[in-house]
Amino acid sequence: QVQLVESGGGLVQAGESLRLSCVASGSIFSIAAMGWYRQTPGNQRELVVRITSGGSTNYADSVKGRFTISRDNAKNMVYLQMNSLKPEDTAVYYCNADVMTTRWVQREYWGQGTQVTVSS
Repeated sequence: QVQLVESGGGLVQAGESLRLSCVASGSIFSIAAMGWYRQTPGNQRELVVRITSGGSTNYADSVKGRFTISRDNAKNMVYLQMNSLKPEDTAVYYCNADVMTTRWVQREYWGQGTQVTVSS
């Protein structure tokens, strides 16, 4: 089994910053891609940003220019630097990873989520 654990969420005021972290552990051969998703009550979970092992990124339009994803492949970690936060960014943020558990098997895993609340 593979586990993803997020940290760094909290309560901030509009315009402030937060840095989220996610670490993957368990039966990991390699990680093809990692990403951040977010979800609010009554809505579908939506992509925030994704990064491949090669460093290619895909950001949601709503966070471009404000959020930055980065990876530490050696530590199986991914980070999300969130600047200029807006109340609309309030959500539970989930870490996601496409993990090669062996040389031949790839599966998708999710973290438990971390709450980000931005007050106006």
